[in-house]
Amino acid sequence: MIQTTNRSTNRLRYIDAHLHLDLYAAADQEPLLEEAAREDVEAVVAVSMHLESSRKVREWALRMPERVMPAYGFHPEQPLPANAELDQLFAWLQERNAAGEQFAIGEVGLPYYMRTEAEEAGAAFDESGHLALLERFVRFAAETDRPIVLHAVYEDADKALELLEKHRVTRAHFHWFKGAAATVERMISLGCMVSITPDVIYETEIQSLVRSYPLALLMTETDGPWPFEGPFAGHGTKPGMVRAVAETIAAVKGIAPESAAETLYRNAVRFYGL
Repeated sequence: MIQTTNRSTNRLRYIDAHLHLDLYAAADQEPLLEEAAREDVEAVVAVSMHLESSRKVREWALRMPERVMPAYGFHPEQPLPANAELDQLFAWLQERNAAGEQFAIGEVGLPYYMRTEAEEAGAAFDESGHLALLERFVRFAAETDRPIVLHAVYEDADKALELLEKHRVTRAHFHWFKGAAATVERMISLGCMVSITPDVIYETEIQSLVRSYPLALLMTETDGPWPFEGPFAGHGTKPGMVRAVAETIAAVKGIAPESAAETLYRNAVRFYGL
């Protein structure tokens, strides 16, 4: 998808491996992608919230295939829809697969923040439906050999790993991951990719993750339009922020910024088949 033959080898290149393109104002989406290209972000992986979101992301992927890698799914931090709506989503995914279109599965996972908020308020939370839906997505990823983008943090990551192992999925990407050291080791052993957000600049927890996770399994992301703090406070999130992410990863790893940037770029290109 990305054209690299006429690129200078001295030019640093970046990928925003997790972006909610359709959540930006409609008038801002094209300028966002154009600015990203000017800032050497050669492509974004645009994830989806649900079927309508997936359709919007697909429109951008068809319009700019060299810049937008689409990922279709159902974001877990929202109430589950009726089964008929989910069946419609999976039928649509099957159509895209049968047509031979390039896409990933995502964003999918488990509702950690929604669940913990409910439990802290003393309310019961039944996650069985979300677990069943996640397994359905994992099974689809296994059957179609497509990358899967996961929203699964802390103890929820272990639940997701069990499903990945059960269905022998090897192309798994945990975005904005946080979790225990034992979980990290398990993810590394399975070859799971992890993408790092701009909060690596000011969050010691994320810096520790970068320190322990192999560079060969890391990517950069923004999760835009999610806002960040530190030097980004008060600024809108844009793909170009991944440059600072790559530079911070290099500093934490104690390697040259140019080497880190190129490895992070190639990791995303390889994983997503860009």
